[in-house]
Amino acid sequence: MILPFKPHQLDALMSLWLDSTISGHPFIDPGYWHDSCSVVRDVYIPHSETWVYMQEDKLIGFISIIEQQFIGALFVDSSYTGNGIGGQLLKHAQSRYSALSLEVYQKNQQAVHFYHHLGFRIEEAAWQSETQHPTWIMCWKKNEK
Repeated sequence: MILPFKPHQLDALMSLWLDSTISGHPFIDPGYWHDSCSVVRDVYIPHSETWVYMQEDKLIGFISIIEQQFIGALFVDSSYTGNGIGGQLLKHAQSRYSALSLEVYQKNQQAVHFYHHLGFRIEEAAWQSETQHPTWIMCWKKNEK
């Protein structure tokens, strides 16, 4: 079930974010993600609109939208990947916004294909200076195929 994020879920969300981002980006030193925890916890999450996917009482996925248009995070517990939860979260966000964009590492081909399958298109190449890895900027617009 997809529900609005509540502050009491922050520890579970952060644990999921850290585990998922490390496993989803094996080409980046895990120390970078550990160092980023405070920014995600104290800046990004409080300034985003976030929905969580709950199964019984367990948070198993979430999506965060920053500034009404940018997908800052979309992660699903690795035990539940491949079950359509990420797609449900993304479609939930797509139903609320007329356009969305995101930045994804070029080496994360699984994510690039996932977003492409759900209507996102590569708009431009970018460089993530903090991690020294190339990224794609991908965009989606409602009623555009």
